[in-house]
Amino acid sequence: MCGIYGMVALGGAALCRPEAAGRMADALRHRGPDGHGRTTLPNAILGVTRLRVVDPSPRADQPFTDPSGSVVLCCNGEIYNAPELRRRFADYAFQSASDVETILPLYLERGPAGLAELDGMFAVALIDRRRGTLVLARDRAGEKPLFTCRPPGELWFASEIGALLSADAVPRALDRGALEELLHLGYVSEPRTPFTRIRKVAAGSIVTIQDGTAETLRYWHPFTSIEPPPSPAVVLERLRAAVARQTRADVPIGVFTSGGLDSALLTRLTVDLLGAERVHTFAVGFPDRSYDERRYAARLSAALGTTHLGVEVSDEEVPEALDTLAATGEPITDPAAVPTLLLARRCRPNATVVLTGEGADELFGGYPTYVGHRLVPVWRRLPAGLRAAIRRMVTALPASQRRVTIEFLLKRFVTAADLPWRARHLAWFGSGLPAGPGPDADALAVVEAETEEPADAVAAAMQLDYASSLRERLLVKIDRAAMRAALETRAPFLDPAVTRAGVAAGGTQVSTLTTKRLLRRVAAPLLPRFILRRRKRGLSVPVSRWLNGPLAATVDQLLRAERRAGHDLVPSDVAAGLVRAHRAGLADHGRALWTLLVVRHWMRYWNVEVE
Repeated sequence: MCGIYGMVALGGAALCRPEAAGRMADALRHRGPDGHGRTTLPNAILGVTRLRVVDPSPRADQPFTDPSGSVVLCCNGEIYNAPELRRRFADYAFQSASDVETILPLYLERGPAGLAELDGMFAVALIDRRRGTLVLARDRAGEKPLFTCRPPGELWFASEIGALLSADAVPRALDRGALEELLHLGYVSEPRTPFTRIRKVAAGSIVTIQDGTAETLRYWHPFTSIEPPPSPAVVLERLRAAVARQTRADVPIGVFTSGGLDSALLTRLTVDLLGAERVHTFAVGFPDRSYDERRYAARLSAALGTTHLGVEVSDEEVPEALDTLAATGEPITDPAAVPTLLLARRCRPNATVVLTGEGADELFGGYPTYVGHRLVPVWRRLPAGLRAAIRRMVTALPASQRRVTIEFLLKRFVTAADLPWRARHLAWFGSGLPAGPGPDADALAVVEAETEEPADAVAAAMQLDYASSLRERLLVKIDRAAMRAALETRAPFLDPAVTRAGVAAGGTQVSTLTTKRLLRRVAAPLLPRFILRRRKRGLSVPVSRWLNGPLAATVDQLLRAERRAGHDLVPSDVAAGLVRAHRAGLADHGRALWTLLVVRHWMRYWNVEVE
């Protein structure tokens, strides 16, 4: 796990500002505090700040160069099929036991297309001096980030937007359309970022740049190659194999656990593989008991025999966490980023790598919104007058600031249940802020043909979530928050074989009453009953209380600054109305206000405004 950065003069001339590479390295130091390497070529610089996980010796520090000196490589991430590649290229003159170095002989044999054979989480940058090309690639799900920008005649890249901003790579002009999407959905769809001049390399793609012209190969198409629906035994076999691959490391291993189904299953498989004495489990909680899952995580740890650490997030830590997260260069609207950051800091002395359950909900049907899609046909069979009466009754229910209450779920359901499937799903999952022009539909489309109501809205919603909110919000949250503490996270549910199993099972995993039907059958023989009986909880955060408590002054300050600037992200009277209703307890606008707060805080941190 590392931070990578670089700059390439596309016409072969000398770089205009090579000294800026040092500022990019400094901005990424948190991602790789164990070592730093840089390769300087006549027309390019590639650099890496390294977190030593596999082969911690200095000989494995990057960038790597092939024996002829023709190809220079840097990579952020882990290559899980490195042992197989090392056996395949046994005659190659490896200089280390690094997993990343195995990319070089693969590239020398097959060229850029060979990177599609990599199994792992990675962002790769490679210069081929023989062909005069720069190759950039990202892993299938988009676990590892890679951003690019183009100063005149050059291309710069980095693992975080903050590195490009710190180096003043390009003007900080904001993309108004991207901001609308960010405010409405909580994320910006690739390849856009909030900045007009900075772009993301798309997940599951390989980009080859020669003479300033880019050619993109999309190598990952999880929804077009459907397998037969898997049995619980098949899913367990694949998940067990994924955990085995992802627990290879020369450093201590842990698991983030909430006592929920996904993380509990990962913990059990890790304990089976490594032994309980080698496994640390970590959980985060809050003083508000309705949001605190540490007791379930502690019970699981006691049942499995792991070494456990529970961490409580205090109100005093929240404002500082906002600054730390804004420093990555992009607004991270998932409020779980705050406890994830604070948990990562506390557990870092005990583990360098942790497994997480990211991807399980999207692939195995874990969100309450999927149940909502199952209920829509029942709702629509009710007479219109009865639906209107129910909607009025539900809307009048007193607001609660406790965790994911029935009142909250009912209000979300009735406000969007009559919309077409995509619109209602994005409304249920969105921020709750008034929609502006809205996101580009093509950027979010993950099914070949858009219909008002697909044959299985649950399967369509799961695919949409995998290709959008998982990639652009949840994986961003876990990567940026954990790497701020130099903690590597790995997600076994995003293993390609496990992904294909989840896609093949599709919407059958959700009924009108139950989520994760397949995964529950997988876990039933392995986990205590108190885990299996718990309903979906996730890492919920007391945002609504924070906004009325430790962040109240910050909210007021930022809204006043926005009114003075005259560049409202949403109309000032709308924002003020949301705040008044929230503070009076008339409605829970926590998600909407948190999104607005995070975006405005990020803009102030980087001194940017909407033009």
